[in-house]
Amino acid sequence: MQRHLISAADLTRDDAVHVLDTAEEMARVADRPIKKLPTLRGRTIVNLFFEDSTRTRISFEAAEKRLSADVINFSAKGSSVSKGESLKDTAQTLEAMGVDAVVIRHGASGAPYRLANSGWIDAAVINAGDGTHQHPTQALLDAFTMRRRLVGRDAGIGQDLSGKRITIVGDVLHSRVARSNVDLLHTLGAEVTLVAPPTLVPVGVETWPCEVSYDLDSTLPKSDAVMMLRVQRERMNAAFFPTEREYSRRYGLDGDRMARMPEHAIVMHPGPMVRGMEITAEVADSDRCTVVEQVANGVSIRMAVLYLLLGGNEPAVRHARTPGTTGTPEEK
Repeated sequence: MQRHLISAADLTRDDAVHVLDTAEEMARVADRPIKKLPTLRGRTIVNLFFEDSTRTRISFEAAEKRLSADVINFSAKGSSVSKGESLKDTAQTLEAMGVDAVVIRHGASGAPYRLANSGWIDAAVINAGDGTHQHPTQALLDAFTMRRRLVGRDAGIGQDLSGKRITIVGDVLHSRVARSNVDLLHTLGAEVTLVAPPTLVPVGVETWPCEVSYDLDSTLPKSDAVMMLRVQRERMNAAFFPTEREYSRRYGLDGDRMARMPEHAIVMHPGPMVRGMEITAEVADSDRCTVVEQVANGVSIRMAVLYLLLGGNEPAVRHARTPGTTGTPEEK
């Protein structure tokens, strides 16, 4: 692993599989009565969030605390940022406090890269979402969920997603999740197809390692996983489709469309879901929908990323020693 995690495109196939395998080990910790490891004891991690978030922020905080790190939560609202303080000044303030890692979410694409390469701070930087650019840990948890469901929890160890066909549907133009998933899934050997109205397909998408379609119904029968994206109205400054009803009719996933998918295929969504828009309640609440699994898997993935960036060469999970050996086991 590199020092920072800024983009899913920075990960090699071996890097990505190593993170997924480590997350599988971390997931076993959640099954224990005491869900904590001493791996990052004494390390300080700041969650630096300039945009609103629920799932990502809480997921990172849970991961950090399960690894016994000291956690500082920073929100732009109510901070000096609202008074006009720059990212540089905020970073230098954190550097003075001696933090070991910064998890940053920012509305400006490129902000995590700037923070990591500016020299303002000597800490590992993890991108928790920047503008419409990247969200690498979301892509990793999505790949982790797909590997568990489509390959198998134990059979998937050491495996990638070669030959799997993934369809990503919706507001690709404004989605950092779509960009991150296209990069990572291609690295892992999957075949990715983007489905969206022409107005919500980015300029230059022909250079991306994926196919593009405007017909959802034709792609569903050959998809192993279908990921629905939320229409991000907060990032829109124009009308990209006639009406919500029209969008839902052509690009929404309902029970009839789900029935056209292969029996083993799964439905995914990075959240938050807008029920009745891109996904119906029938689909969202079905056994084939992995939204709740994705949230749980997000904690395991973020534990793995934090461990690999900060944990050094120590074993991720220390198992009990055999009877008769010296020392006290840290974890049982």
